[in-house]
Amino acid sequence: MRMKENVLGIPYGTRDFLPAEAREKRGIESLIVRGFTRWGYDEIVTPAFEFLDTLTLGNGRSIEPYMFKFFDRQNRTVALRHEMTTPIARVVASRMKSAEMPLKLFYLSPVYRYEQAQTGRQCEFYQAGVEFMGSGSEAADAEIVALAVASMETAGLKNFQVCLGQVDYIQGLMRELHLDERTQEAVKGALEAHDLVGLRVLADQAGLAPKEKEILLDVPLLHGGTEVLEKARTMAANEQSLRALDNLQTINRLLEAYGAEKYVTFDLGIIRDFGYYTGMVFEAYTPGLGFPLCGGGRYDRMLSDFGSASPATGFALGIERIMLALERENLKQPAPQKDTYISYVAQKREEAIRLAGERRAAGEIVELSPSEESRDEAARRQKAKGYRELVYVE
Repeated sequence: MRMKENVLGIPYGTRDFLPAEAREKRGIESLIVRGFTRWGYDEIVTPAFEFLDTLTLGNGRSIEPYMFKFFDRQNRTVALRHEMTTPIARVVASRMKSAEMPLKLFYLSPVYRYEQAQTGRQCEFYQAGVEFMGSGSEAADAEIVALAVASMETAGLKNFQVCLGQVDYIQGLMRELHLDERTQEAVKGALEAHDLVGLRVLADQAGLAPKEKEILLDVPLLHGGTEVLEKARTMAANEQSLRALDNLQTINRLLEAYGAEKYVTFDLGIIRDFGYYTGMVFEAYTPGLGFPLCGGGRYDRMLSDFGSASPATGFALGIERIMLALERENLKQPAPQKDTYISYVAQKREEAIRLAGERRAAGEIVELSPSEESRDEAARRQKAKGYRELVYVE
């Protein structure tokens, strides 16, 4: 019985895409990839597994417990990729050193991360994303955010919001408040987990003055329009935080030129991974889903870890999450109707084969019956398989 369960089941955290789901998934992916290409990005494909040391270079050790690891025949530890930016950084630093900068690359790939499986979160999941390497400008960051917005629009989403933050704002603020390194790490963790109770406990333990404590506890509440940036400016006196706010204001002006500002709000409590991101960060949400559809930001240290220092920015978009959001909003794209089902009597098989070839060459979706059928049986199959037209050769 156990063997039968293993043979017919699938591993934890994976899923099957049945034909209708696979068709929807491929349609969304095709639209997104076409958009990436129109914006001047070139596709890159990397191996599904790499050496563990490559994937955990720099600050990657924290993710190691969530990775699928195994050994090759030389007893070297390898792992399935848990995201795409690190493999792409390896390629750029090793095989594309002489490429013209900046580099604009996109990918569409499955990635693997051992997590508690739930709606919108699997151990194997599909991502589409871009990496803009070689530019440290606000224009590059604005392009990344605008392309993320365009990609979600292209996929069919209408109701979503992009929350824009800046990791240097909270970094500068914590230094201004003279928090020790251990407390800073704990504060980052509380902000990343949206743990307001834990943040209050940390503020109490840090021995801050009442006004300083109020400033720290107000950071997760800095969410809204451009007025948020003005309020944030009154809370900080250090150069690092003020530069971060200037950076966000410049990015916002550029997003207005893209026509993307209507989707954007500011959220200075967005942290993501502090060890990874170095500037602007963002996440995209849609009502009814408790997790981001898309996320990204600036990560200027990644290529340095591979010995090829270069600024970079990018984002990743969850394909299954887009599908789920479209379903929740009742915006699923109707499946394209298949064109023609061709059937025949026994003596007309060769004629039916030729006819199917002609119609396929003309661009139609055509299924040819594998054997002769009666007209009634052919009509039943045409309807059951969803074909618009029946051609019966007799």
